[in-house]
Amino acid sequence: MSDPVILFAARPERWAIYEAPLRRALAKAGVSDAGLTLEAAPSDVDYIVYAPNSTVQDFTPYTRLKAVLNLWAGVEQVVGNDTLTVPLARMVDVGLTDGMVEWCVGHVLRHHLGMDDHIHGQDGVWRNGKVPPLARHRKVVVFGLGELGRAVAQALVPLGFDVSGWARSEKQIESVRCFAGPQGLDGALQRAEIAVLLLPDTPATTDLFDAARLARMPKGAVLINPGRGPLIDDAALLAALDRGHIGHATLDVFREEPLPPEHPYWGHPSVTVTPHIASETRPDTASEVIAENIRRGEAGLPFVHLVDRKAGY
Repeated sequence: MSDPVILFAARPERWAIYEAPLRRALAKAGVSDAGLTLEAAPSDVDYIVYAPNSTVQDFTPYTRLKAVLNLWAGVEQVVGNDTLTVPLARMVDVGLTDGMVEWCVGHVLRHHLGMDDHIHGQDGVWRNGKVPPLARHRKVVVFGLGELGRAVAQALVPLGFDVSGWARSEKQIESVRCFAGPQGLDGALQRAEIAVLLLPDTPATTDLFDAARLARMPKGAVLINPGRGPLIDDAALLAALDRGHIGHATLDVFREEPLPPEHPYWGHPSVTVTPHIASETRPDTASEVIAENIRRGEAGLPFVHLVDRKAGY
């Protein structure tokens, strides 16, 4: 059997970051790295290690292709590509997951404890009249219970928070009250004193947090969005912030990135903007995920982390 040809299709600067980790991971998985390359005749390629912003957009010439292995957790920019007919695997990376958990837990604690009042209030005023509730009296809801959402919910439970979650399909997570489907959304919203949004970007989730749904959240609720920008109706959120129904929004993702300097989020006193840094794919651990799927493909085993093309994630 000849060595598999593995095309690295991402921005050129990423090759310098990923080449060595990929070669190490392939060796560890028992797969030859001789065919790992930046350039190959499309008809010779067995696997594409892929970033959706690469120049490869038409998969038709890749007649021998066995799988496309996404470097990103998000697949919304590729899942609808009609020329892609082979299995598509999304990135489920322990490094990315751990990073997301740390970012989300940090911001949940920040808002739960009211840290901003003290961090930004360094003006000589002794503000000791506001005591936060204990974690067990704070209701946190994680919207989206895939790999990342499940991990975040499970990390909040040992800290004592009253943790719930919502997903479009039924989920079961120990010590987490799980709501599901359209019928469960209202119940989840009504509990969400702190909401963490980790849903995928699909037609079903676009503007999920619109004016009507934001109004169902408790007065003073906090929105934390490291998931996808289109989950939120921006105008509705700004209006809810202005009238004080939503207390604060910490946003890491946006419809347009980088967020334009003139966007009202930047100057709003109740918005924290972070520049899409909640978590990042780590080359070492991501390369191991890629290598394992190539090992499976070469051994005739099922791929892992496959995207449900109908569901869009």
